[in-house]
Amino acid sequence: MFMAEAFQPYFVLIVLSLTFALIYLEVLRPSVSFLLAVLIFTITGILDTEHVLAGFSNSSIAVIILLIVITAAIRKNYKIELIFDLVFKKAKTYRNFLIRMMAQVAILSAMINNTAVVALMTPYVYNYGRKNNIAPSKLLIPLSYATIMGGMLTLIGTSTTLVLNGFITEAGLHEIRFNDLIFIGSAVTITGIAFIVFIGFKLLPNHTDTLQDFSKNKRNYLIETWLDKNSPLINQTVIEAGLRNLQGVYLVEIQRQGQMISPITPHEILQKDDVLFFAGDTTNIMDLINEQKGLILPEKASDYHQDKTEVIEAVVAGFSSIIGKTVKESNFRNRYDAAIIAIHRNGEKISGKIGDIEINPGDVLLLFTGKDFGNRVELYKDIYVINKVREIAEPGRKKYYAIGLILLGSIVLLITKGLALFPSLLIIFTIMVGFGLISVQDIRRELDFNLIGILVFSLAIGQAMILSGAGVMVAEWLIGLLSPFGRTAILIGLILITNLLTSLIGNVGAVSITFPIALGIGQSMGIDPSPYFLGIAYAASAAFITPFSYQTNLLVYGPGGYNLKDFVRIGVPVTLIYLTVAFLALLVLYNKVFIPM
Repeated sequence: MFMAEAFQPYFVLIVLSLTFALIYLEVLRPSVSFLLAVLIFTITGILDTEHVLAGFSNSSIAVIILLIVITAAIRKNYKIELIFDLVFKKAKTYRNFLIRMMAQVAILSAMINNTAVVALMTPYVYNYGRKNNIAPSKLLIPLSYATIMGGMLTLIGTSTTLVLNGFITEAGLHEIRFNDLIFIGSAVTITGIAFIVFIGFKLLPNHTDTLQDFSKNKRNYLIETWLDKNSPLINQTVIEAGLRNLQGVYLVEIQRQGQMISPITPHEILQKDDVLFFAGDTTNIMDLINEQKGLILPEKASDYHQDKTEVIEAVVAGFSSIIGKTVKESNFRNRYDAAIIAIHRNGEKISGKIGDIEINPGDVLLLFTGKDFGNRVELYKDIYVINKVREIAEPGRKKYYAIGLILLGSIVLLITKGLALFPSLLIIFTIMVGFGLISVQDIRRELDFNLIGILVFSLAIGQAMILSGAGVMVAEWLIGLLSPFGRTAILIGLILITNLLTSLIGNVGAVSITFPIALGIGQSMGIDPSPYFLGIAYAASAAFITPFSYQTNLLVYGPGGYNLKDFVRIGVPVTLIYLTVAFLALLVLYNKVFIPM
């Protein structure tokens, strides 16, 4: 089915509006919403197969994947946390850490690609928050925003300026001036950080970490036990069996011949084949089972022998594929080589047989695990193991040589621009694989396929905006509306439309659409187009309102437990301040261009 070209721009804008509404209202996951939009564009002929699949071979996405894997390997093999601890050791309060972290990552992002900075810093910032009773959601958006701001201090800090500078040189014009970037970039970075540290932090969500919730509410665990046929408790009352006043655990209900008995009186007589449900913390529950009272775990859990298994606590991830299924329906044992023996749900009473309980996001599971459990967790990424300690071995001599080569390669290839970012990272990746710093399991564990899906589909959506003419239509409409009011109004219009496009299709797509418009305006008026180009650059980099508009936002989206509303709440005021400061700085630098006509 193909749609007439005249209607395509309007159709694309309508579909995108509905897509973001579904995401904002949390009706669908972002990756599913984007996939649905791409599917609609493909069915209607706006996109073809080549455009949809182009994202899988896109160098920018490949760069992000390599950065995630490389930084994860560095964290795994080298104690870089010691360096971060040294840098932030004087940060004793939330605000103190926030200002130090944002200032330093902003400066670092001016010299190194900002996506790499976020990929490296996210685990440390997340763990710092947990250790200091600060919700990670209070820290990770500022981390992303600081790298975006700092990336605009120099030409190499972000892809926005690199892409735009390429367009400018292709048009035969002078490159973006270093002094302009330093002046405007410093103004927006200092102002943006100051706003977040002293005012904007109040707008950041306070999503309580699921693992911290668990540690404070262990008594809501529910465990299912059976009375063994030879149990000495059979035909005894609850009080005679010693199950009335247990320490740290209590009997909540009994299932007998398909019927639930609750509440349980002290004189209830226990019968053969009764299923007893206890609530309490893990230690006391396990002690109860080991007291030789004839209480046993369900058959599936009992199959795990003590000398071959571990008792593990794990939390169900927010985007887990097992959410909404009962334990039995999830085929949990075969999937994970583990049996669920207890479930904890914060602040909510749960009852019934473990196999019949529907799994919710944030549920904490007590598991008996087999030897392949660790590999299965890394493969499926549906659950996170709680308090799992991974030993970090001291790197041997070969690994020291490897890191030396990696650092040397990074310095030579990236700073001197001997190679583009992608081949440079590919060389580093190859060296790390050769020295055993990266394994297949590392790659499977670290790659978030929801993130990759969003990146790929967002590129396809950007193509739909470009191919349908929707982006150009909106841009030309706004510029035409403002052009009668002079050069300053045109600059405002370019900034606004570029930032809107950035929120919808990303910075590269936004620059691709608005650059030829800015170039044409400058040529038709016979003026220096530099302030318009810079206005585009800073507007395209102000990717604060949605998590999908820039890679660094997506990298913190999952760890921070964010949703679209969280980014809109803090992103709108940050964007307004950022763009206002950039606009005023441009008026100061290019005051001669903006003399009233």
